[in-house]
Amino acid sequence: MVDAAADRDDLAVEAALRPKDLGEFVGQTRVREQLDLVLRAARARGATADHVLLSGAPGLGKTTLSMIIAAEMGAPIRITSGPAIQHAGDLAAILSSLTEGEVLFLDEIHRMSRPAEEMLYMAMEDFRVDVIVGKGPGATAIPLELPPFTLVGATTRAGLLPPPLRDRFGFTGHMEFYAPAELERVLHRSAGLLGVHTTDEGAAEIAGRSRGTPRIANRLLRRVRDYAQVRADGVVNQESAARALAVYEVDERGLDRLDRAVLLALLKLFGGGPVGLATLAVAVGEERETVEEVAEPFLVREGLLARTPRGRVATPAAWRHLGMEPPQQPAPGGQEGLFGT
Repeated sequence: MVDAAADRDDLAVEAALRPKDLGEFVGQTRVREQLDLVLRAARARGATADHVLLSGAPGLGKTTLSMIIAAEMGAPIRITSGPAIQHAGDLAAILSSLTEGEVLFLDEIHRMSRPAEEMLYMAMEDFRVDVIVGKGPGATAIPLELPPFTLVGATTRAGLLPPPLRDRFGFTGHMEFYAPAELERVLHRSAGLLGVHTTDEGAAEIAGRSRGTPRIANRLLRRVRDYAQVRADGVVNQESAARALAVYEVDERGLDRLDRAVLLALLKLFGGGPVGLATLAVAVGEERETVEEVAEPFLVREGLLARTPRGRVATPAAWRHLGMEPPQQPAPGGQEGLFGT
């Protein structure tokens, strides 16, 4: 059973580690510079900032930037998500309660229902929505004026957004994965806020296993802190970090238990593939969506797994990473096999 108090503590720690302004925000140099110009110009005009769309993988700072936008504009923020808005009425209730200049953060905006999405078009462009009263031939549309507000949409799958919605955002920023050096800066900042003494070598060890993602880096830092407090002298150095991450099954490239399970099943049960995603998910005892959305993107990015028309295939790098030799498989027609010769 999950301890609800522990979950609240983790959320509180994550909130405490979030940067409060653009000056504190590490990484995403181009997005940060562009966004700074947008916000400075809006403040100089005394106007509400343009609507902002942030895309990128989970954990890169989209929610943090939305909070920074509100702080920089001196405005309150309302936070909701696409899956929570299943009807146009849900969106109308939120929009009608906004105050002038308020920031509405809509996470996973691509998962919003189509009727709500169509209502959002008019709200973003004209600051107005039409509320339908009644049903059938007697239904009446009542126009409802909205105060100027800033919508900050976040999505992990920008390609699923329809063009009419994308085009209504005044600024679009794509969040990139972090370089190890940037993650080390994030870790040193977080360690200072947590009161944890962290050496440069310790921060580098954690950064190298964090998948280029600040959220993962901060989570691993907290687990390494626990290990250092219980089994070491409380200092997060290279040795304590490596030992702690071994306990938590995070290897030197950042692969966790699920990642290695997927690769091992692919190599040992299916000879490296190709194999269908559904079959692979059954082999590791996980849902198809979990394998596809959690493990697969990182394995593909690391060059350990490839998607092909026939299914998922392990690359030679995957065999080497797990200390195994790729089989030599001559292809039809006398050409080289899938893994080369």
